[in-house]
Amino acid sequence: MACFLRDRGSNCFSDYFSGKPFVKILKEGGVIPGIKVDKGVVELAGTNGETITQGLDDLGKRCAQYYSDGARFAKWHAFFKVGPNEPSVLAISKNVKALARYAIICQENGLVPIVEPEIMVVGDHDIDKCAEAFERVLAACYKALNDHHVLLEGTLLKPNMVTPGSGSTKVDPMVVAAYTTRTFQRTVPAAVPGIMFLSGGHQTEEEATLNLNAINKLQTKKPWTMSFCYGRALQQSTLKTWQGITENVQRAQQVFLGRAKANSEATFGNYAGGH
Repeated sequence: MACFLRDRGSNCFSDYFSGKPFVKILKEGGVIPGIKVDKGVVELAGTNGETITQGLDDLGKRCAQYYSDGARFAKWHAFFKVGPNEPSVLAISKNVKALARYAIICQENGLVPIVEPEIMVVGDHDIDKCAEAFERVLAACYKALNDHHVLLEGTLLKPNMVTPGSGSTKVDPMVVAAYTTRTFQRTVPAAVPGIMFLSGGHQTEEEATLNLNAINKLQTKKPWTMSFCYGRALQQSTLKTWQGITENVQRAQQVFLGRAKANSEATFGNYAGGH
């Protein structure tokens, strides 16, 4: 199991639980800790509201410290807007170069980089527009990763699924599976060991699980392990059940186990729905 910690400067690995380091607690539980290392986004000048992710300036120094503190992987999030002329060539170029630079800095310091290019779900675009935008982004992304001599076997991809925008009509899971798989077949090298999907956006947790199940059930060439980088698909109903109330813990744990089982089955294309 792996767990993300967020970068809080020098305190991101501080002691918790009566002085015991949180990283030590994770390791004792068989959890591999990782950390989000980007510093958020700012608007990219010369574009129509597109963004660039920050955090490269002192990244090498920070990654060396994170590895020393116990982290073994990291993630960097880049966002790509879909619009009449978006994502623009400028936004793609700037963001994929930042992703590639981040990835090689991580590898130089012993961390596995999770590469996270997200096509934003906001908009009324259809699934064809999402697929077209994603193909351009991923093709540029892997060109940049190769240009920076990133070892692809030592990376993971964390993308969204190819779906219509939030203002468009939803489609059947098998349609999502066909478009998503085709997009990755065209752009993601077989050397990449795993594709770990985002499960949020405008999908409910059940929709995300059904879409993952359809992707893994689809009979076509898929040289990658395809699962979730868990979020909404595992946690939403659990948190709603728990509500921070002690009396709800046991019931929330049962809900959590149900979602975990559902997503485990979806990883093998064996989920029947209804969990």
